[in-house]
Amino acid sequence: MQKTSLPIIWSLTRLPNVTWKALSKSDKQMIDRLALIALATLSTALFAQTVSSPVPPVAKQIHIERPINGHVLVDDYGWLREKTNPEVLSYLAAENAYAEQLTSSQKPLEEKLYRETISHVKQDDKSVPYRKNGYWYYRRTEEGKQYPIACRKKGTLDAPEEVLLDVNQLARGEKFLSLGAFEVSDDSNQLAYTTDNVGYRNYQLHIKDLRTGRLRRDTAVRVDDVTWAADNKTLFYTTEDAVTKRSNQVYRHLVGANSFGDSLVFQEEDERYALGLNRTRDGKYIELLSASHVTSEVRFLPSHLPQSAWKIIEPRREGVQYYVDEGNDTFYIRVNDTSRNFRVVTVPVARPDKQNWKELIAAREGIPVDDIDVFKDFYVTAERVNGLEILEISGIKDHTHRVIEFPEPAYRASGSLNEEFDTHNFRYSYSSPITPDSIFEYDLSAGTSQRLKQEEVPGYDKSQYAVERMLIPAEDGTQIPVTAAYRKDKFRRGSNPLFVYGYGSYGVNVDDDFSVNDLPLLDRGVIAAVAHVRGGGEFGETWHDGAKLMNKRNTFTDFIDVTEGLLTRGYGKRGQVGIEGASAGGLLMGAVTNMRPDLFKVVLCEVPFVDVMNTMLDPSIPLTVGEYEEWGNPNQKKAFEYMLNYSPYDNVAAKDYPALLVETSLDDSQVGYWEPSKYVAKLRALKTDKNPLVFFVNLHGGHAGSSGRYNQIRKRDRNYAFMLTQLGVFE
Repeated sequence: MQKTSLPIIWSLTRLPNVTWKALSKSDKQMIDRLALIALATLSTALFAQTVSSPVPPVAKQIHIERPINGHVLVDDYGWLREKTNPEVLSYLAAENAYAEQLTSSQKPLEEKLYRETISHVKQDDKSVPYRKNGYWYYRRTEEGKQYPIACRKKGTLDAPEEVLLDVNQLARGEKFLSLGAFEVSDDSNQLAYTTDNVGYRNYQLHIKDLRTGRLRRDTAVRVDDVTWAADNKTLFYTTEDAVTKRSNQVYRHLVGANSFGDSLVFQEEDERYALGLNRTRDGKYIELLSASHVTSEVRFLPSHLPQSAWKIIEPRREGVQYYVDEGNDTFYIRVNDTSRNFRVVTVPVARPDKQNWKELIAAREGIPVDDIDVFKDFYVTAERVNGLEILEISGIKDHTHRVIEFPEPAYRASGSLNEEFDTHNFRYSYSSPITPDSIFEYDLSAGTSQRLKQEEVPGYDKSQYAVERMLIPAEDGTQIPVTAAYRKDKFRRGSNPLFVYGYGSYGVNVDDDFSVNDLPLLDRGVIAAVAHVRGGGEFGETWHDGAKLMNKRNTFTDFIDVTEGLLTRGYGKRGQVGIEGASAGGLLMGAVTNMRPDLFKVVLCEVPFVDVMNTMLDPSIPLTVGEYEEWGNPNQKKAFEYMLNYSPYDNVAAKDYPALLVETSLDDSQVGYWEPSKYVAKLRALKTDKNPLVFFVNLHGGHAGSSGRYNQIRKRDRNYAFMLTQLGVFE
């Protein structure tokens, strides 16, 4: 929008005695955003009313050439990054209207999928209560309400309920609401929490007096982590840089004091690093983590001495990552100094120098250590064996070791909420593609597990479904794990529609868990598969290393090989393959669609990181500098040429493409809306097929889309309706 437009819009409100110049910068920014969204919403409505038949929008081209590293980088759609430009908003509105019109015939299927999904959701539900400082905490949901209600009971579960925070009330009048941090002080009298009402992850700090129910005036903006000190009046919090959104500062706040007087107690200067705060389970120490993608460093201070200086455990060394838990004044350190699979060492808190480290768990080939949780009398290690999580409980004094075993060939398992330090019980969660989420409690004295709760899924019969895990060789011979789920009575080898999901970046595990959203697919005979491609963390950091930086193409070729392998084995029919990926998984979708458009019938490409070159060449964009260690630094010629070879936006060509659904959010801080916008515009200009290309722009959402559980289900069913329609499944 032109610089003069917003003051003009403001003047039309005719509020007395207030001028545009008199407004604060934050007020102007808020009005700016509201005006943009209002204009885009109005434009979408007008466009939908005036266009009688679907006509694909055409974005104008402004040819820009950028010489770099001996190449010329061409960008004809860079102008779409101008968020305040009316022409940008008009184009996005046209895309939304076109998408709605083009998919209007699938609306009955969308609604049918939604009703089916909702029929499997217990809408009035409650989480398993956990105990902390004499209270039982839990969250519950109520039918028809989008958000959870945070509650507690004092002493026993029969005590009266106290509502700490009803997120539905916080969301009144808001188009978006996300609850971030949620921390209760040791004396149980104060709640510190953060909220984002835009979607850009600009969380604001709030402090609620639980005795009176009133909010204090204390506040701060762009807050990430929040941690109470033991004195019940000191609060530590991290804040993000306003431009790059890197968590780079730690403040100490005294409750009741003005936030502008907060003390800056640490600042991370290296742009590759971000900060995180944590308090140990026994409450004795506050830990401050500085971490890049390949290196980390931990500081600490006693929680009862919040004015004291941070002490460093081990100075950062390039390429060495370590993470710390504590119990009985001993640090338990998970570190990769001798192996990419990590080992565990212990050291007294009083003398944490490396020369005092004592190895507790040696690094082992093929068995990465993912995590360690420490309690008074035992610790729990999470390890990966054959790509699946294993939980081992070890006694500190008796040196016993017990492994919790899981029955299915593919699953997700992890520690659950375990807030008490002095306990003989360990809670963990378990699910699989056909087993609903379950919470178990392991009793160390008895050596047995008891299921406390399994997600209730009305109308679901597990015996009707099957899950399989198989290994499919990649082009270089590496065996890629694949999980496939299907309904037994619908399975016809070589005849079913196939749906493959992938991610493969940042060392993130795509665990095999349960989703009610997938049941309508399985019930229609779709085989739902997850390709655990390299770049993820299923086999630890070595699996991650196998597809990052100058090995990134392995993620894409793995996915193609997995899809081919599934079809060869009869898990799907050629010509009926749908695929999905989001964020960095959207990069995967864009890359494989450029490489093998003939293999896929339909692609769901959500908040996709597709404009790799332009984004990674701009250090002002959130995440860019820190992610040189993941993708490479394109300012360096070798990295530039490698990245250019796979960047989806730069490799769109004049050829046939599958049906595509692309989506973004206007306020996405992790992948700018302009990346998928430019990608779609270029596809429209160059693709030679007549397959549908729809682009949905969420005007009130963040990286994960809209907030609210019903909104999330509707978005998912809209995307699935598009995919099913393209696969020829119309009912």
